[in-house]
Amino acid sequence: MLASEMVRTLALAGANVVVLARRKELAEETARKVEKESGKKAIAVVADVTDRSSLEAAYAEVLKTFGRVDILVNAAGGNMPGAVVMPDQNFFDLNYQDTQKVIDLNLGGSILPTLVFCKGWVQSKQGVVVNISSMSAIRAITRVMGYSVAKGAIDTFTQWLSVEMATKYGEGIRVNAIAPGFFVTEQNRRLLTNVDGSLTDRGQKVINNTPMKRFGEANDLSGALVWLCSDSAKFVTGIVVCVDGGFSSFSGV
Repeated sequence: MLASEMVRTLALAGANVVVLARRKELAEETARKVEKESGKKAIAVVADVTDRSSLEAAYAEVLKTFGRVDILVNAAGGNMPGAVVMPDQNFFDLNYQDTQKVIDLNLGGSILPTLVFCKGWVQSKQGVVVNISSMSAIRAITRVMGYSVAKGAIDTFTQWLSVEMATKYGEGIRVNAIAPGFFVTEQNRRLLTNVDGSLTDRGQKVINNTPMKRFGEANDLSGALVWLCSDSAKFVTGIVVCVDGGFSSFSGV
């Protein structure tokens, strides 16, 4: 949901876009909708962000269509039950294999696409990377251990790569991240809301600790995304922009 809205946002801002996903039908549907609404060219490309050969093939397809890549948004992510510590469990119940898969998807699924899709920037010395962080990288949030570790590493990767790119290739390559607050998605819907739409205990805790007293809506990320990708942010690199209704600032008292 959030990734689809980010594709739509960039297209409405004037970019031709690529929807990169493992599920062909979903990617094609998103591309069709975005192209119809924005009038910009949108294509669907199937790839696995944890598989470099798959990404190389996707990159070749993108170059064949558009000739270059100017912006990369690393929006792939997710979680697995084995990497979560449920209320009746403790740290020692973690499934390490599942935890490693979550880290590979969230962290590796940002590093690998950057290695593949941004290599042309060495010559052009122009480009923008936007990574997707999380509140769990900033605050200790119970249960989601594997996801938190991966997103914390995303923040470090963002800072490290911003320095690497600026010092070696100049100011034209910028790397930043967006840290969304709590958004209701298909992945976390049952954790935050009941079937009747009321809040679960966890959902209520989130709202209680969000000064704006609501969950985020997909288009709440649009302003930060367009700003980071535009020349208005040409002197901005290595930062994590929180779009969280104040969650990261609130102490709870």
